[in-house]
Amino acid sequence: MHKFLRAVGFSEYTKKKEIRELLSRIQDHHDELQVIQVPGDGTRAQLYTEVGNGIGISVYGELNEQDELEREYYFPFLRSTCISTQAPCQIQRHAEKESYAGICEEYRVGVSLIFYLQNGGEYMKRLQDSFRSTQISSVMLSALSVFGKILLPVQKTETQKERIKVAAANRTSLLEAARRGDTDAMDSLAMEDMDLYASISGRVREEDVYSIVDSCFMPFGVECDQYSLLGEILEVEKVTNRWTNEEIYVLMVECSDLMLQIGINKKDLLGEPVVGRRFKGPVWVQGQVNFLE
Repeated sequence: MHKFLRAVGFSEYTKKKEIRELLSRIQDHHDELQVIQVPGDGTRAQLYTEVGNGIGISVYGELNEQDELEREYYFPFLRSTCISTQAPCQIQRHAEKESYAGICEEYRVGVSLIFYLQNGGEYMKRLQDSFRSTQISSVMLSALSVFGKILLPVQKTETQKERIKVAAANRTSLLEAARRGDTDAMDSLAMEDMDLYASISGRVREEDVYSIVDSCFMPFGVECDQYSLLGEILEVEKVTNRWTNEEIYVLMVECSDLMLQIGINKKDLLGEPVVGRRFKGPVWVQGQVNFLE
């Protein structure tokens, strides 16, 4: 069973037989199909079935001589409705199967952002067609979670919010300059980190850490596309899985000035999600890339 299957409303599917029946039904009721001709390696297909607004399951496999799909793998997905980043991005194939990961050099989160590619079938088709570009213009990020908490917001005035935005923009500029080899930018970043460390060391003795840390985006566990996330909720939508009637929260979250949508089963979320509050939890990051035509 895929760990994040419950995040799109299939929490009751825990046995292999049940999941096989579900996947057969998914194949019979697909909404979108990508067929890829691989020279010397047969015909592959990736299909998508939505079971609610933007949530569903994708199945990938090989078409046999009877045009029947022989499943190789599947994954639950949440389709994002917003562009998250236009940072330089590259795509690499996973070692164990014909799936792909995207890697963005996103300065705002402070790490190389790695995500599971949702539209791998489209990327494969473009690789086979020399007349179509594989250059990426933007990335639409989403994430699935199987456990999360709602935290109260950090109280800030409008002036403080504006200062934070300006400081974040300046830091991004310094990081870009440092990456190009600018020694002055490196020195400025080093001094800034030292001042920040001194400030936090003093405050943490008397304040709760989550009143100091407003947002967080850091690797979680051993899998490279999973992160621990803390961010402010900008929008809340409740989606119902029409096959199981389970309710899914879809939260638009801003984390380190990066926006992405998070899907989580209502029964796995502790607290009431409200605009202005914060979401905290481990997430599996996915992404759909937009190509230059």
